[in-house]
Amino acid sequence: MQSNFKTSKQQAADPHETAIAVLGWLADDPEMFGRFLALTGVAPGQVRNAVNDPGFLAGLMDFLMNHEPTAMAFCAASGISPETVTAAWQHFSSPGLDSGEY
Repeated sequence: MQSNFKTSKQQAADPHETAIAVLGWLADDPEMFGRFLALTGVAPGQVRNAVNDPGFLAGLMDFLMNHEPTAMAFCAASGISPETVTAAWQHFSSPGLDSGEY
């Protein structure tokens, strides 16, 4: 599938921009986007407002990162490195039990 949402590497370093690039990539695939919306409970018409919610962005990044082939497909399609995607995921995710941040 050819995508039309290429993001510059400079923009992709910003976690919010990376998450928006993920959302754009998912929206290019109706089946995957529908699955994401079904799992989150967000209606298509709510997405525009949801992008301002850090919890929504955390769920978006979790969705991508919970399936390595999907994450790698995003990286290949967007040109955004796996390290940048991982950094964005960590930015939006709650600290884990081993983080020492409790």
